[in-house]
Amino acid sequence: MKAKTSPSGTYKLGRLLRTYDPRVPHMSALLAGQTLTPPPPSADYTKGMPSNLGMMLNDQLGDCTCAAVYHAMQVWSFNAGGTLVTQPDGDVERLYILACGYNPRIPGEGPGGNEQHVLTYLLKNGAPIGPNGATRHKITAFVEVDPRNTDDVKRTINDCGVAYIGFNVPESMDPSVMVPPAVWTYDPQKATPVGGHAVVLAGYNNQGARVISWGQYYTMTWEFFAHFVDEVYAIADGEWIEAKGTTPGGLTLDELEAQMQALNEG
Repeated sequence: MKAKTSPSGTYKLGRLLRTYDPRVPHMSALLAGQTLTPPPPSADYTKGMPSNLGMMLNDQLGDCTCAAVYHAMQVWSFNAGGTLVTQPDGDVERLYILACGYNPRIPGEGPGGNEQHVLTYLLKNGAPIGPNGATRHKITAFVEVDPRNTDDVKRTINDCGVAYIGFNVPESMDPSVMVPPAVWTYDPQKATPVGGHAVVLAGYNNQGARVISWGQYYTMTWEFFAHFVDEVYAIADGEWIEAKGTTPGGLTLDELEAQMQALNEG
């Protein structure tokens, strides 16, 4: 994995190819046969949040799968608790070490990360938070969402605060040669993948989704989403559920915990 350096700074990637763990529950199966209410036409959980959320070391390391987790925590804390909480970079590095196998003694940006492996680690062990990572933030559950079902993606954002996604970065926005544009659009002439990236979506409208990446906000058009996103996850976070009362797919906590049994025992 090469460093991704633009003329104005460094924007690294780091998502590895997606995997298929049969123990991960799928939203389409959980909601099969149900008549679902259409998602709201728009949502934006970044409204009122600071303009710069911090790189989370993704300018130095290929830790986007972990950086996205800590950006999700910012969204959850701001919307559920009323105060944005940003964990120290040392905690992001610790998660990269623990969940992805990064060795800080070896020069370079590290091995990158697999989204399902990171989420499973969060479920079983929790993300390091606070000074020296002494406390852990566990998630309650996570459910895979079909990227082809845009309504389910929107429901995920609306019900969970964020959708945790992975996509193939096209050369049209290659961060090694350019500053990432504010709006990510599909260009069929420059669609060759240059790497993988993990981000969270924290809002949407009919034009596209609200992206948090490299500490900034971007718009990913739905056309771009359809061509390059190949994994989406709904995360059940305890703080969010307690404050908002919404869960992935409207499942109860008991149902979500039952769906996680195989992963917790594996």
